[in-house]
Amino acid sequence: MRLGTGRHRRTGTLSVATAVVVASGAGGVYLGLSLDRAGAAGTTVTVSTSARLESAVGNAAAGTTIQVRGGTYYPTRTLKSAANGTSSARITLRAHDGEKVRIDGAKLPAGSPLAAIDGDHWTVQDITWQHSPALGFVATSSVGGVFRNLVTADNGDSGFTLRGDGTTDNLVQNLRSYGNYDAAGHGRNADGIGVKFGSGTGNRIIGARLHDNSDDGLDLWQFSSTVTVEHSSAYGNGKNRWKDRAFEGGGHGFELGGGGASVAHVLDDNEAYGNSSAGFYVPGARDGLSAVTGR
Repeated sequence: MRLGTGRHRRTGTLSVATAVVVASGAGGVYLGLSLDRAGAAGTTVTVSTSARLESAVGNAAAGTTIQVRGGTYYPTRTLKSAANGTSSARITLRAHDGEKVRIDGAKLPAGSPLAAIDGDHWTVQDITWQHSPALGFVATSSVGGVFRNLVTADNGDSGFTLRGDGTTDNLVQNLRSYGNYDAAGHGRNADGIGVKFGSGTGNRIIGARLHDNSDDGLDLWQFSSTVTVEHSSAYGNGKNRWKDRAFEGGGHGFELGGGGASVAHVLDDNEAYGNSSAGFYVPGARDGLSAVTGR
């Protein structure tokens, strides 16, 4: 699989003059945006329908915060953006103030990911991504992403994926990814989390719970830079329960490379048990796995 690396394109911003004031109070002025131009530096957008969610994600710009009100959303197309935030003006997509948000792919066309982010300095948190016909949440060549307190469940391919060259300095924290399966029916390639097909330093996975996926809990296939994994668990993976039979091959708790990539990954205080294959698997005859603790 070959991924292009020149994918970042600059997006224009909406002037504050065109924003619509929808509320104000002790905390200052609260700005909303027109549905078709949901992006301005320092602007907060609150959405409560699937159509507005699709538009807000597609039109986000540096500094935009998208707050999603509680409920279950059924987008009819992939939530997609190529917009870049910056280290000081991030793009944020999150649940509104502790409300429970589920984004469900039941109405997506076959083969469509639920969310596909192709930009830098995004924060995505406190959202469940479920029932996609393909990948749950995928970020390509992301720099400085923060993905926190997410659930990816029962998707038709890997639940959460980082991929591509230039995948750098991303943090995945407190991800629970389970029940993801191969929609093609083979049981392969559907992992709890994949960091795959690329390179980039500074990527960390902390506090993940990866279980009952049809392939691996964590898969670092063809990723040629060090990934650090801490305080995470992988169990019950590699069981193709949708066909009422065991998965043929794969099914590791932590698969630490493969596909020709030879790199020292760092694991600290992790555990793997009850998987159909190895708990910790290093493909090929190579050295370099460092700081492995747990079982």
